[in-house]
Amino acid sequence: MTRLTAADFDPELLKLFDGYVHGRVSRRDFLSRAGRYAAGGTTAATLLAQLSPSFAAPLVAPADARLKTSRVDFPSPQGYGKVHGYLAEPANAKGKLPTILVVHENRGLNPHIEDITRRVALEGYVAFAPDALYPLGGYPGDEDKARELFPKLDQTKTRADCLAAAHALAALPQGTGKVGVVGFCYGGGIANYLATQLPDLAAAVPFYGMQPPAADVARIRAPLLIHDAGKDERILGGWPAYEAALKANHVDYQHFVYPGVEHGFNNDTTPRYDEAAAKLAWGRTMAFFKARLG
Repeated sequence: MTRLTAADFDPELLKLFDGYVHGRVSRRDFLSRAGRYAAGGTTAATLLAQLSPSFAAPLVAPADARLKTSRVDFPSPQGYGKVHGYLAEPANAKGKLPTILVVHENRGLNPHIEDITRRVALEGYVAFAPDALYPLGGYPGDEDKARELFPKLDQTKTRADCLAAAHALAALPQGTGKVGVVGFCYGGGIANYLATQLPDLAAAVPFYGMQPPAADVARIRAPLLIHDAGKDERILGGWPAYEAALKANHVDYQHFVYPGVEHGFNNDTTPRYDEAAAKLAWGRTMAFFKARLG
């Protein structure tokens, strides 16, 4: 079966789907409005199913013998009490390794982000992905249910949990003390946020994430590698102010915009995935972490 890509869908439908993914459009409204893009016997429900993630083929299998994986908890006194998540590390590491925090999109710790965490670990890092939805029962195994749960989180506590996770990684006995962060969509915004909060953060890589307030940029000490999609009007709209603040505060940053691709282009479980852009961005990310974390 041929894999569907963004080019198989009307651009306006993709914008509508982005609104649905980010909570600006309800499921009912999406289905009502998507009908105009259905053709040849396709229904609005079929279009939604086609655009939604499929977790059938992870790049790195959960039982990959090269890795050790586990579910772990870290204390978070200022957050929800504890941070629960997925830890992956090389099975036969010789010596201590740098650590990387992997922050998910706005659906919690789903199979795709677990796969990303394993990919990071295979590059020679201890990688940890927290599940922001854990206080609400954890990732529910259904993307729609996860999306409905996400707005119920107290973001002050959730952000405190992410800070606690970064501090915990810095103190891991098998870690070098160096911590980097990579985040996607919501997690990209968290990566930007952590850069404003952690003066010892070694590196931050936001993929198409919301920018922090310009007033907070003066606190950034970590080098940034920022990936954005060329067709992502929502995120790119905030870039000029962020760039001006980064330059004004002499922050070490690189910004790459991938022409012609959609928000979410790195997520290989959906049609918005763009293989060329994703591979380029991933290669740049791993080279950046290697240079900054070792």
